[in-house]
Amino acid sequence: MEPLLDVKNLRVQFHTLEGIVQAVNGISFVVEKGKTLGIVGESGCGKSVTVLSVMRLIPEPPGKIYSGEVLFEGKDLLKLDMAAIQDIRGQKIAMIFQDPMTSLNPVLTIGKQISEAIIVHQKVGKEEAFKQTVNLLDLVGIPQPEARYNDYPHQFSGGMRQRVMIAMSLSCNPDLLIADEPTTALDVTIQAQIVELTKKLQEKFDMSVIWITHDLGVVAEIADRVIVMYAGYIVEEADVFNIFENPVHPYTLSLLKSLPRVDSRRYERLAIIPGSPPDCIHIPTGCPFMPRCGYAIEKCGLENPQLAYVEEDHKAACWVEVKNGRVE
Repeated sequence: MEPLLDVKNLRVQFHTLEGIVQAVNGISFVVEKGKTLGIVGESGCGKSVTVLSVMRLIPEPPGKIYSGEVLFEGKDLLKLDMAAIQDIRGQKIAMIFQDPMTSLNPVLTIGKQISEAIIVHQKVGKEEAFKQTVNLLDLVGIPQPEARYNDYPHQFSGGMRQRVMIAMSLSCNPDLLIADEPTTALDVTIQAQIVELTKKLQEKFDMSVIWITHDLGVVAEIADRVIVMYAGYIVEEADVFNIFENPVHPYTLSLLKSLPRVDSRRYERLAIIPGSPPDCIHIPTGCPFMPRCGYAIEKCGLENPQLAYVEEDHKAACWVEVKNGRVE
């Protein structure tokens, strides 16, 4: 079956006074209908730039999508004019941004902001938009939705503002929902509620989801398939079970080792990844993770490995194969 979204060889750069930032370096992935793709990695690895490119929200200048295809339902979004893209945004592809307080307009009521999208995309009157908005607020678990329709963003807690953003993204029953670190600023209890809510709504509306995060615990809960990004490259891709049970890239292994575990010893220190991510203006010739890698060999500094199959439905970009913390 043809995937809902098929990204091929996407390259994105930003021109700055210091030089050209190579934000995304020829990545490819697919999102299946009704499935969830998790994108994980440290800050600055290209996760958000990737999905902003899908939405055509990269500011030009300084950014520019240099190459690639973004096929959504068979249409290349990179070749459509802005009028056609605006019809797709919100209606076919919706996005939940990282910080709901800065994403919501502080001088408009939340009801007004949700209704606006319904009126524009569904071509309905204000009364019908009001009914749909109230139903959406109730669906995402906001109490007394009619009374809260006229409230402003500052009158909601962080978790409730995120629910408003989810209601807004669902206002036109999109086929693809992109969630850009939607639980980062929330405490763990509210995080769990947002994850459960998203799963329930995905099943109800039969949506596909791209979930961006640096929290592997959230990925384990919600994703069907995972891609791990580093310095603008995909370094590993597999189903969620293999990512956790059989990681083969040293970076993925390092991320997993840095997670706290309930079964760890009381005084056992968490593992750390030494050093810092590379400067994306001056990405090294070889593997960008080599300076921080404990398994590096001479070839790693000479040539950047390509993403390739290590076993069926499992890809990695590494010159060595690591299993159970050992080089095979």
